[in-house]
Amino acid sequence: MDNPQIKPAIPSAINGRRVWLRVGTLLDGASNKPLHDAHIVYDERGILFVGESSPPANSLDSNQCALDLDLPDFTLLPGLIEAHAHSFLKGGELDAHRRAAWLKQTPEIQLRAARSRLEKLVRLGIVAVRDAGDKHGVGLAIGQLYRSEGRPLMPYVDSPGAAIHHRGRYGSLIAEPMENFASPRACVEARVKAGADRIKLIPTGIINFKQGKVTAEPQMTTEEVSQLVAAAKSFGKQTFAHASGDTGIDRAIDGPVDSIEHGYFVRADQLAKMRDRQIAWVPTFAPVQAQIDHARLPGWDDTVVSNLQKILDQHAASLVKAHEMGVRIIAGSDAGAWGVPHGLGLLNELELMERAGLSPTAVINAATGTGSNRLAFREKFGRIKPGYQSRFILTRHSPLESVSNLREQKFVVFEGEVFESHGSVDPTGL
Repeated sequence: MDNPQIKPAIPSAINGRRVWLRVGTLLDGASNKPLHDAHIVYDERGILFVGESSPPANSLDSNQCALDLDLPDFTLLPGLIEAHAHSFLKGGELDAHRRAAWLKQTPEIQLRAARSRLEKLVRLGIVAVRDAGDKHGVGLAIGQLYRSEGRPLMPYVDSPGAAIHHRGRYGSLIAEPMENFASPRACVEARVKAGADRIKLIPTGIINFKQGKVTAEPQMTTEEVSQLVAAAKSFGKQTFAHASGDTGIDRAIDGPVDSIEHGYFVRADQLAKMRDRQIAWVPTFAPVQAQIDHARLPGWDDTVVSNLQKILDQHAASLVKAHEMGVRIIAGSDAGAWGVPHGLGLLNELELMERAGLSPTAVINAATGTGSNRLAFREKFGRIKPGYQSRFILTRHSPLESVSNLREQKFVVFEGEVFESHGSVDPTGL
């Protein structure tokens, strides 16, 4: 298999067949060190064995006595988890008028577009998506599609449905206001009855790019966040909070929510609290980077671009500090945000995390096992471990050299089926 021109014939693990591979490097999604010359046995239902020794006979088919394939120049790693995406939006659409027109489309049309990109996500190596909310139920409908019989080729998807905010404050695009309900608990209960997998809160506004800071006061008090979190816990639901600006982040931490989304201008003492309270951080570099990359389109001048770069530099320093401190870092791109296409946006997010100073291994773990371990998904994916689903990536282009290699030609094994990705994808609709 040393000739890069020869494509391996990776067998499908379907109809009860078990496949036995040996790979040069195996990343399990949690460890800091890879396995070398590692064996893996799996079928369409899941992974049966992983290790540097040969598998025991009881993990193989009864008549199997030799490897199906030896891939010494390949790396195997878990399929990627996109932990922050808005399924109803097209992040790759940069034209302001067309984007505004898209927001006026019916939920049925937005759902149709979301469904059309699902197979593309799998072929890119994305095996699960945590939708971050919309008020018309597109994310909920995609999650229901995943759980239906005869579903199409698609990643796991769960959704909070409509996020929760205050009337007249930031978030009206994806949220319904608390004021529509008699109490915070009634608000959460309504989300749960609508089918929410988790509860999304919007306790703050967004960054003022012209001033380079969060200028609006938080829209939720600590008490409100705490009441919403307590209600969610009573229904067995995790909470995640859009939060930027240190005052708003304080309130989300004191909730305490399960994860902080964005987290721009987070302080070191807040990171310590997040670590101690096991609050994860999804830093979402991509949407701010997009404002720099496409600065001409919104009309940003050199001063605004400089402010944006300072924000990203501070965010990068906080990311490195968080990793050193032991904060659980989870990768999510805010796909659907302006300039952040679905699928490709996550690959860009991983590159930005590496550029910020994380090692490739730390970035890969953030996009796989850390989210799998912390976010309480209904299914087990994101790890190369017995009992987890057979959803993983095989690539000759080592992501340990750079996570940008995840853009290169690779094979995606998804519940036993094998799909080849040629390193490019049609960006239409992403």
